[in-house]
Amino acid sequence: MQAISPSPSTALKSLFSDHYKPLSRSSKPFHPNNWTPTGFIVQCVYRPDSGSEGSGSGSGSTRRSDWQSSCSILASKVVSQQRNTETTGNTEITAVNGHKTLDLVPISNLPKPLTIADLSPAPMHGSQLRVAYQGVPGAYSEAAAGKAYPNCEAIPCDQFEVAFQAVELWIADRAVLPIENSLGGSIHRNYDLLLRHRLHIVGEVQLPVHHCLLALPGVRKEYLTRVISHPQALAQCELTLTKLGLNVAREAVDDTAGAAEYVAANNLRDTAAIASARAADLYGMEILADGIQDDSSNVTRFVMLAREPIIPRTDRPFKTSIVFAHDKGTSVLFKVLSAFAFRNISLTKIESRPHRNRPIRLVDDENDGTAKHFEYLFYVDFEASMADVRAQNALSEVQEFTSFLRVLGSFPMDMTPWCPSRSDSL
Repeated sequence: MQAISPSPSTALKSLFSDHYKPLSRSSKPFHPNNWTPTGFIVQCVYRPDSGSEGSGSGSGSTRRSDWQSSCSILASKVVSQQRNTETTGNTEITAVNGHKTLDLVPISNLPKPLTIADLSPAPMHGSQLRVAYQGVPGAYSEAAAGKAYPNCEAIPCDQFEVAFQAVELWIADRAVLPIENSLGGSIHRNYDLLLRHRLHIVGEVQLPVHHCLLALPGVRKEYLTRVISHPQALAQCELTLTKLGLNVAREAVDDTAGAAEYVAANNLRDTAAIASARAADLYGMEILADGIQDDSSNVTRFVMLAREPIIPRTDRPFKTSIVFAHDKGTSVLFKVLSAFAFRNISLTKIESRPHRNRPIRLVDDENDGTAKHFEYLFYVDFEASMADVRAQNALSEVQEFTSFLRVLGSFPMDMTPWCPSRSDSL
């Protein structure tokens, strides 16, 4: 074998320079960011022992021979590995000693780090909100949910309480439920559920209601023997049904659109439903009579419920809803209401409901026997924000006369104008 001096020979240098870049004096230490896929950087350094040359034992020449052999073997393995890669197209990185490295994970398969957008709550208004409502598609509550949160994902629920629970269990982000109607009055069931659940009122929306008399295609009004709908809808159309000359039985069901769905699903040709025009389109019904509500100014007010309250403001009209009870019956009701009157705060709603836990209160009298009275809860809406000092002082005074006080929500008032027309009420 030809002797090789401590500096690399011309043949060895040309062998390395064909495929690899030699290290320069300015080369930096290895770092993953400095790795170049063009090839390996190989450097062989030979440093003879200072005492081996003069020992006469030949150890210096032996070490040089070992170094020459190592460089030749190393060069042949590197060149062979480079040729195999070019031939097979395999980009797997293999160490020079023959041991394979771990396979690299594709970058596209790695999970992306969280951003602040992933942690922020859902917007108040947007297409990503899931809104629960009571009824089936085509119900007025679905239309109210769309008005309150445009482009939202509406989630139908078969009962009011299911809509409350859907928000509490994070299945839905909001719930839109009716609370009162201009003709039928308050929805007492939802007043009771507001107290039973820990949701907060974050807004309100008023929806004009436009009722239609629906039946299967080809059915005439003279053939009808029954009309089904929600109890509120039946009450809102009572006079009109009589004027139409319909001698039919009225039967209450859970919701208006559900009535149309029931007639269509069971092919009931003697039964009509009171529902919206959209319900007629969804379930293949015909409109026998349009706008059959007794009053054209028929409006239902819906409340928007969420898990967390919103921050009250004073730069726009706000409304606050509270519920309270007191141990002394209705004798202190005047004092409670005067707390708002003295501060010029207008009340927009007052509703009394029997206390479910204590429906009857026994009052001792000087005469023989006892007097029986109902214990009441009072729901009050007033036009003021909780950020208003007047409202804070009024509630502080109310708390002195009550045994129970809870703020159900402080929320913006619905100030959008409306007119009793079909286009506004679907």
